[in-house]
Amino acid sequence: MIGDFTPGRRTVLKLAGAGAVGGLLPGVAEATYRSALIKAAKAAGGLNTIALPPDWANYGAIISTFEKKYGIPIKNAAPDDTSAQELQSIRSLKGQSRGPDVVDVGLAFALNGAKEGLFRPYKVATWSSIPASMKDPSGLWYGDYFGLVSFGVNMSVAKVAPQTWADLKKPNYKGMVALNGSPLGAGAAFAAVFAAALANGGSLDNIMPGIEFFADLAKRGNFDPSAATSASLVSGQTPVVVNWDYLNLAQAKGSKTMTKIDTVIPADAKPYGAFYCQAISKFAPHPKAAELWQEFIYSDEGQLLYLKGFAHPARFSEMVKSGAIPKSMLAELPPAKPYGEALFATIEQTTKAQAALTASWTKMVRA
Repeated sequence: MIGDFTPGRRTVLKLAGAGAVGGLLPGVAEATYRSALIKAAKAAGGLNTIALPPDWANYGAIISTFEKKYGIPIKNAAPDDTSAQELQSIRSLKGQSRGPDVVDVGLAFALNGAKEGLFRPYKVATWSSIPASMKDPSGLWYGDYFGLVSFGVNMSVAKVAPQTWADLKKPNYKGMVALNGSPLGAGAAFAAVFAAALANGGSLDNIMPGIEFFADLAKRGNFDPSAATSASLVSGQTPVVVNWDYLNLAQAKGSKTMTKIDTVIPADAKPYGAFYCQAISKFAPHPKAAELWQEFIYSDEGQLLYLKGFAHPARFSEMVKSGAIPKSMLAELPPAKPYGEALFATIEQTTKAQAALTASWTKMVRA
């Protein structure tokens, strides 16, 4: 018999072949727990997500698959919001039925949300196969997918794709280079500044050269401060977008009949990689639906849906070893070498970099 489903209930059972499963009472089989969780999630009547564009990491297919599989409707608010805006929604909509149940935010913002007490812990059945470096030990947040910083280039406008960070300073890219928002609020933009630092004398401990790079890019007139989107890349409004590889790769595939989009991993530095994080709002109006969403996201089915959108899922290495990833899907991915060379910032380095950005970005980068 399953115990109560009140928000915040945390009893955990270690299962053979699985990680710590949130909500389980001792002696309850995983299948029984999942059945009860699905029933409780359906009774909740819905799930509130936020800031999940359908063309970002294949979230359109992920949402529709979840809805069809469980018969639970999803309200996906503000698809183009940033990580910072997701956290603000938790704060401002606290206690309201339209508040977000779950968020998908960059690591820096996951750390802030956990520190502020905006999340509640939950550990999925596949917890043990999520790398330790990609999760909070108590289950407040956990990485769901990762990628590398890349250049997405509309070849109809740019004509020649930049191959290095240094290339972005060339006069032929005047007014063309954009991020997906401010690095103070958007995780992809934050990563872009970190990546630029690695190519300009900085390190994972020193993001300042990345800020200086974009300040110089703005001074040259090459930096466009408007927030880039997949639509602005395809239309040519922002012909060179520094963004995640999975977004640029998916856009290239989806728009090949309209325009040619090249995806470039800059060659003048080791690639910078980072992951996004799932978390359940402490004030989730549908807590059991939120838990079921996490179980789905971290199942083989959910993780493969990320990979179909070119985002490497958190459990990628374990799934390769177990043979859970079809060879045909692996064959569609870019060459593995950059992913093996990628640098990932630690929690401490991310926190330090965020502080440096907060202190210097708006003062130095003036487009």
